Amino acid sequence: MFDLPKYGEGICLARLAVLLDRLGVDRARLQRIAVAVCGSNGKGSTAAFTASIGRAHGLRTGLFTSPHLYRFNERFQIDGAPIPDDALRRLLERVTKAIAEVGEARGEQFGAFEAQFALACLYFQDNACDFAVFEAGIGGRYDPVRLLGARVSCVTSVDLEHVALLGHSIELIASDKSDACAAGGVIVYGENCRPLHDHLAEYNRNRDVAALFIGDEIGIGSVSIADARQRFDLRIADHTYVALETSLLGPFQVNNAAIAASLFALWLRHSGTDHDPARLDAAIRSGLRDARWPGRLETISTEPLTVIDVGHTPDGIRQALAGLRAAHGESGWILVLGASRDKNAAEIVAALAPSFDAIVCSSAHHKGAPAEVIAEAARAANPRAEIVTAATVADAVREARVLAERLDARIYVAGGLFLAIEFAAVTRGGRAEDLRFF
Repeated sequence: MFDLPKYGEGICLARLAVLLDRLGVDRARLQRIAVAVCGSNGKGSTAAFTASIGRAHGLRTGLFTSPHLYRFNERFQIDGAPIPDDALRRLLERVTKAIAEVGEARGEQFGAFEAQFALACLYFQDNACDFAVFEAGIGGRYDPVRLLGARVSCVTSVDLEHVALLGHSIELIASDKSDACAAGGVIVYGENCRPLHDHLAEYNRNRDVAALFIGDEIGIGSVSIADARQRFDLRIADHTYVALETSLLGPFQVNNAAIAASLFALWLRHSGTDHDPARLDAAIRSGLRDARWPGRLETISTEPLTVIDVGHTPDGIRQALAGLRAAHGESGWILVLGASRDKNAAEIVAALAPSFDAIVCSSAHHKGAPAEVIAEAARAANPRAEIVTAATVADAVREARVLAERLDARIYVAGGLFLAIEFAAVTRGGRAEDLRFF
């Protein structure tokens, strides 16, 4: 799959439908067991929460996410375990053969994400999953997850991202992501979608798609952080879940957890399965409590305290910073900062640099913008800060430790996924060069 282009030619829906048929995927069953998770930020955490609730309810649960952080196998999980290497090899052979046949017959080029989506469908089917959570790649209208025909989906948040593909306004982007939901279904929208309530209600009306919004039809209250856990109350319809908790920190994770609990409750209702409200309560409670998702305000070291975040859009970065402060306090931090060269580095730096007095500017091995470019943007955004330039992530780890010891400070690593994950890998004794991403 690493040999395939990231995206295929044009719109993938028709060729991907042929591929699923060629592989023998039962699409009617897929529709019954699947939910689709769309959004600009928070998709991975929301998908992980949802899958964790499904497992806690006693269902054999598949989870398809992207990108992976350390190993490709992470993208395909059943009951929390990544796909084993031997199973992955067998399925890769089947999918690769089918792609070659369908691609040649149609004269079209498949993309890597399409192939991964097909592999996930096949893996979950072969292993008789009862429930499956699929994270969208980009958007929803033309994304592979639209082929799920999911009657329950969500839009976790909306931000100006992938505008060339999704549109140059928040309304267009939210509309695109909404189209992953099948007619007659229901979409749960995250709290930052509330300003679009009227637009989305009209957009979905003719497809008979219901819209539920966090902060309106779904209520959150009594949010607090204590003992490295976040607690909150959640109201879904006429039922209130009191003192739910999660170890994933930050206000945005409460939004994601609320969406996940609502998604599962709605899916259970749409599936026609008789359910005991007490059993659902227990599943939501333990599923949220036990959910884990690496890379989001993740503590990777305690000496000194080192926290990474893989957020890479301005809104996601700002939300993570607010979560860091709420969980660990505002003062006593140095920042390790970088951005991917295909992102708006100045905007990302401006969202972070003004909040730190000492900044190590670096460049990820994978797609990193030059450290000097990051440093220049940091000086412009925060002229008073002490700026250190580290050409590589390995250099950044060394410089950050020296700076943290001198200032008796803690380390926060943010600005891009590749920077954060490479920093974690090097901190744990690995090499950035050994990681492999699309």
